[in-house]
Amino acid sequence: MGAASGGVGGPEFEVPELPDPYAEPVPPGEPPAAESPSVELDDLLGDEAEPVPPAASTEEELALGDEAEPEVAVAEGELQGGGEEQSADEAVLLQADDIEEVLEEEEETDPPLTPVPAAPPVGEPTGTPILVGGDDFINSEATLVAYDSPDGPREVLLTHISEEAEEKLLDALSIPGTHMEEVQVEEEVKERLDLDKEKKLAELTKTAISSVQHKLKTGSEMSDASIAKHQAAVDAVSAVLGDPSISDDEKTMAQHYMDQLDVVKDKIDNGGAVMPWMDAYEVTETKMVTKQIPVPDGEPEPGTLAATVRKASRIKANLDPATGQTSWDGVTRSSAKGTEYEIDMGDGWKAVYRPYKDNDPSSSEFSLRGQLEVHAPSGAGHGKDLVERLEQLHLMNKPMTAAEGEWTYLSNNIQAQGLEGSAGMKAAMDTAQGLQDLQVQEIVHQRMESLMGLDSAALQTAMKRIHLEASHKVLPMKVEVVRDAVAKASGFATGAELAASPGYEPTPSTSGKWLTWSRFDVTGKKAEIQDAFKGRSLTHSLNGGELASLLGTGVLASTEKRAVMGIGGGLGMSEQADKMTGGANSVFLRVKKTPKQPGGGRLIWDDPSVLMQRSDYYAYNGDHYGAINPAHHNYNAGAITRDPMKIAKFTGSSNEIMFRNGIDLLGAEAPSRIVCHTAAERSTILASLTSRGITQLGGKPVEDVLCTEADYSS
Repeated sequence: MGAASGGVGGPEFEVPELPDPYAEPVPPGEPPAAESPSVELDDLLGDEAEPVPPAASTEEELALGDEAEPEVAVAEGELQGGGEEQSADEAVLLQADDIEEVLEEEEETDPPLTPVPAAPPVGEPTGTPILVGGDDFINSEATLVAYDSPDGPREVLLTHISEEAEEKLLDALSIPGTHMEEVQVEEEVKERLDLDKEKKLAELTKTAISSVQHKLKTGSEMSDASIAKHQAAVDAVSAVLGDPSISDDEKTMAQHYMDQLDVVKDKIDNGGAVMPWMDAYEVTETKMVTKQIPVPDGEPEPGTLAATVRKASRIKANLDPATGQTSWDGVTRSSAKGTEYEIDMGDGWKAVYRPYKDNDPSSSEFSLRGQLEVHAPSGAGHGKDLVERLEQLHLMNKPMTAAEGEWTYLSNNIQAQGLEGSAGMKAAMDTAQGLQDLQVQEIVHQRMESLMGLDSAALQTAMKRIHLEASHKVLPMKVEVVRDAVAKASGFATGAELAASPGYEPTPSTSGKWLTWSRFDVTGKKAEIQDAFKGRSLTHSLNGGELASLLGTGVLASTEKRAVMGIGGGLGMSEQADKMTGGANSVFLRVKKTPKQPGGGRLIWDDPSVLMQRSDYYAYNGDHYGAINPAHHNYNAGAITRDPMKIAKFTGSSNEIMFRNGIDLLGAEAPSRIVCHTAAERSTILASLTSRGITQLGGKPVEDVLCTEADYSS
């Protein structure tokens, strides 16, 4: 499920059967009779133009409270910022200064959860994590990385768009061979004769054959109905054959059907084996037909970005083990199994996108599908522009606000806790979208006169702003509707009771290298989770590399994350296989009986609730290579679980729990034990952490977390 609030360009959730949880909303005002909307405006509104909410369902009704009705039917003066009349231009397109002022006001009242830096720190391998509003990105996540290079910093935005948002992105591109033009070509076509179509000879004959064929297959006696169908066909064909004015082709056609009907008569009289199937009589003609053909090397369509199709690749960065800094020359890339688009965004900007549609899950790397890179020209200071440039790709381009964050938090909890099918949940999701659609209509109808005076480009801009305005306006109501549904699905009386519960934390953890959302069924029941895992721990054993290097970066990173950080391959147990299964986007841990004598090179979480509170994990009670690719033989939808109570009972020796992106080893998610091979290795790591001012890990002194094999040998 895509997370975050609705944005420009489409509904957040496509769920059928919208019940009516709000009481008699004021219908959108009608435009003046003489000023019907233009065709272009109708196209933009689509199905939203006339929202017709069905009757309320008393069983699933989600009351919005006393304030719901005034919020849905917002007064014109309130929407337009007071009772003063605005000019047409002011009502539709805010001037540059006004837009900046509105954005500043929004930031003051609902500031970004993750402010976007003007210049991300150069060489920081994990980059700067940010959250982008809307549901275009998986978990609303993006990362800004500034690679060091001889030509100055190479600033890149890395993200993973949702499959539902791909059509919007593709609509922004001109891809060779995908844009079509109409041409007239001469072509041989097979067609039935007009007389056949007029008299329905083929249809009558096929009806007679089908009826008799059924009797032959079942060994039944011929019925009066079958005989009558045969006679009706014979009469129609005989009438054509008896017409002296028909052409030779028409006579041949009629005789074709009569020959078939003679076979049917024999079967009616004598029975026997089933008949071969009859084809309708067709003649070959040469005609001029209109066809759509791809334009391989045409100019990009107006308003689109030129894209080149090429073999998939990844940024090939370098991580300096001595300095911990990552670098990239802006050019070198490693090959991957699949297809990608290189997109020219103009002015030295470009993007690289690996589409879902052109990367078959059965033959390409599943983990790269949906990956997007946006590249700024060389030099520092493009942080905010990297986010804003997403608009060129028809994607949301504003930092996520706190109000949007609660929407994302709820969406993630619905998926993590498996609440999608709960009573009232689908209705709540559709209601949330219905509220926004209604708000859009309110604004459109209030501004109809000025909208009708705009050209296509200006109308597109105006509609984007209207959708954004509507989204911000109704977001609190949407959150309230869905929060109530989530509350009832999870055992709370009301949404207010859920929001007041100790485990409800609708903001992400931003203390470390990763941004992660929690799940309230774990944070609110920590003691129960700890009891379920009693005597068991989560563990990770290093397959390659050194603990010192790992803790130098401070993260246990997924295969895909390691690639863009500049960490070489060969560290994971099954990196290539994981790329095909989709497991390469996650790190793997196992549930084990708490080890009394653990070997070196091991990370141990003796309190699994530290990680189980995250909402982005899934697990198998066996080795499935973290498969989420339905086309891969290791995938098993019935075996995947996100239930921490089930995970606590895993008994398979090769069980696996996958955490998206990675785990911050130096922050709140730090392991409770880091087992070094030797005392010398422990001393080296301890000195490194101390020099960086790190004295505690997960609330414990570093000295207590770092240990060696020898500590457990007695």
